[in-house]
Amino acid sequence: MTLHVTNTLTGEKEPFEPQDPENVLLYYCGLTVSDPPHLGHARSWVHVDVMHRWLAHEGYGVRHVENFTDVNEKIVARVGEDDLGGDEAAVAETYVARTLADMRALNLLRAEVYPRVSEHAPEIIDLIETLLEKGYAYESNGSVYFDVTAFPEYGKLSNQNLEEIESQGDPDERSEKRNPADFALWKADGVDPSAIEEHRHEGAAPADRACETALTWDSPWGEGRPGWHIECSAMSMTHLGETLDVHVGGRDLVFPHHENEVAQSEAATGRRFANYWLHCELFQMGEEKMSSSLGNFVTVEEAVERWGTNVLRTFLTAGSYNSAQLYSDETIAEAEERWDRLERAHEAAVAAVDSPAAGTKVDDVALRGAVDDARAAFAAAMNDDFNTREAQSALLSVATAINRHLESADGTGTDRPAYDYRGLRRAVDTLEELGGVLGLSFGGDTEGEAELAGDVVDLVLEVRERERAAGNYERADELRDELEALGVEIQDTDEGPTHRLPSGR
Repeated sequence: MTLHVTNTLTGEKEPFEPQDPENVLLYYCGLTVSDPPHLGHARSWVHVDVMHRWLAHEGYGVRHVENFTDVNEKIVARVGEDDLGGDEAAVAETYVARTLADMRALNLLRAEVYPRVSEHAPEIIDLIETLLEKGYAYESNGSVYFDVTAFPEYGKLSNQNLEEIESQGDPDERSEKRNPADFALWKADGVDPSAIEEHRHEGAAPADRACETALTWDSPWGEGRPGWHIECSAMSMTHLGETLDVHVGGRDLVFPHHENEVAQSEAATGRRFANYWLHCELFQMGEEKMSSSLGNFVTVEEAVERWGTNVLRTFLTAGSYNSAQLYSDETIAEAEERWDRLERAHEAAVAAVDSPAAGTKVDDVALRGAVDDARAAFAAAMNDDFNTREAQSALLSVATAINRHLESADGTGTDRPAYDYRGLRRAVDTLEELGGVLGLSFGGDTEGEAELAGDVVDLVLEVRERERAAGNYERADELRDELEALGVEIQDTDEGPTHRLPSGR
């Protein structure tokens, strides 16, 4: 079955046909790094990750690019707060590091590159110059605006008429613009203290001092900062070219952000900017969307620590990317129960297939048929607009089939094989392969265990060094001997002790 996706640009579910039959260019609008990532961000991340995984599973090479917006008034507003840093760049760096750590904790595949606005000022300026040269933009008091009336197709993504579109941008821009719907490509000067006042947190630096740290760049129109919308166009085209296969983002970004991306990109190149626009629906906390600005969020770090990666990914893929999802104690509990079913079935099947009761001539037609049906159902679901809800149901049907087989063919206490070795192995492989498409990890986190073991050894070696420094050589030698008895090889060097864990760690 051919993959079909719901394209916001056309409003239709369409066959997916990338420009290159072997490769897919995928861009996702990343975070403005002004707050800790929360579950609303995680939901979109996980669904984009599943898209990436399924496309790769189907044989495509996936060039996945996801940006960081590290130049923004909300970032400036947090300067001086806690340990975030004393300028805009330092605050952004702190949250970029936090975001990357959260991505790894969620078992996300790495993007090809994570471009940042601060790295792409030259490309942004070049793109604005092109728009000016082609008559799609104009300069006003050192700022540059896109003329929406010069682009006849403006509004085609959000399905709006230009006459119905309200004013864009800050109120103080209106006197500089030809049309209220025009939007800023370049903003003169730096950041005004009034622009960050509503975003400041307790403990942040005074607004005027924080704004002094805001990043600016020289340009043909004077010193200033890029507008929000032009940033994504410049970064995506720098790394993926003028036409993307898939552009993904939150539903709340269709207008104005993505609409403006379409206009400025296509005006500059004369080519379609993205062939397929996929939008993730909002994540609900009660009656409202989960949002940093509303303060009604659970951070990714808190969620991973509380429930673990597999439960979170089971929860987040229980609904499809383009359907709204509700966060509640009940929905999390349901995800815990579903992951427990999958994990227990996998463990039981592995134990059975590795037991003497597993036979090569035992043939459970029902088990094998259920696994084949589940694989077909999973593929059909994923090819139907990445329907993770139905795909997850297909995985659960494998767990059910495993349990039925084990219950009906109990091999304990028998003198002959009772389990279907080939059927169970196929079931185990299916859970691991297709569960991997959803980013689920069966069989424990050996990589994480090895990292923890290494951290523990480092801690013991630090204690040993303190004992040696205090002259307690006998105790230091005892610690070394205890580690070596566990198979840890210790070598003392001029730079300090090093270690190697035993095989398998």
